[in-house]
Amino acid sequence: MGPHPAVAAIRLAVRRVLHDILTERTETCSAVSSLQSSSSSRGEPPLVLVACSGGADSMALASALAFEAPKLSIRAGAVTVDHGLQAGSDRLAAEVVVRLRALRLDPVESVAVSVGRDGGPEAAARDARYAALDAAAERHGAAAVLLGHTRDDQAETVLLGLARGSGTRSLSGMAAVSGTAGRYRRPFLQLDRQTARKACLVQSIPVWDDPQNADPAYTRSRLRHEGLPALEKALGKGVVEALARTAQLSRDDADALDVWALDAAGTVRDETGLLECAKLYALPSAVRRRVLRRAAIEAGAPAGSLFARHIEEVDRLITGWRGQGAINLPGRVEARRQGGRLVIRQG
Repeated sequence: MGPHPAVAAIRLAVRRVLHDILTERTETCSAVSSLQSSSSSRGEPPLVLVACSGGADSMALASALAFEAPKLSIRAGAVTVDHGLQAGSDRLAAEVVVRLRALRLDPVESVAVSVGRDGGPEAAARDARYAALDAAAERHGAAAVLLGHTRDDQAETVLLGLARGSGTRSLSGMAAVSGTAGRYRRPFLQLDRQTARKACLVQSIPVWDDPQNADPAYTRSRLRHEGLPALEKALGKGVVEALARTAQLSRDDADALDVWALDAAGTVRDETGLLECAKLYALPSAVRRRVLRRAAIEAGAPAGSLFARHIEEVDRLITGWRGQGAINLPGRVEARRQGGRLVIRQG
């Protein structure tokens, strides 16, 4: 008798991602075979880490990685991040480490972080968490870090983007592969949250439900427990699946527009490197705004603080020029139109 359908589903999702990692590793090794021929680490199996909070999604992911990795000669480890936002968080992190080691993952470590205030509590915690995961991946030489985001998380991300009035890139949600050199992988984006929880239940894997996930003080929590259920009540079942599908379609469109904008960026500058307003004006709006956003980031504006409204204001220097003054952007970056050129630089 085979495994429970939920267990089979999470294992298949992880197996596919691990195969992708091995395929990419093989291609990379082939490209640099002349260098690796003299390296003693050529035969060392790759290490894949799972980021685990102790919740159902990440514990299901950890269990699937622990099951699938040895069959592919992949080393499997885990990292849990202690955000220090709740009393006893260090004790909880220690318990998660014990559970992960019981799955025979190695290495397993707990990393404590200090959460700042930039961008609000949720964004600050996310920034601290990814910084810790990046450091852990570098420290252990990991080929990838698996994240337990599910289809439900994707639907929430799309709705949050809609609420902010964001563009296509924001509506595309979370990518299955992201980070430096494709470090982060999200195997569960096609699986719902209940599948992960069921997989833990039938395998008798203990999980921890973060009380902050039910705290209405947090926007995502309100969306999860109030917004999405209300949408499903009004529109019927299938809202989550439709939103996740929207994310993928939006990502395909955004990827194509990003490539177009990257090509266009080299054609709209003069010999000194300044952006020419007339050439920018001739571009389609979606492409032009991507060129402007990229220019602002290159000038020093933090990508995470640069919103659609900022780019719209800069865009009006091109499409609605009436002699207006400079536009102030995050990171002390200033955009100003001078003599038919758009100058974007730190003030």
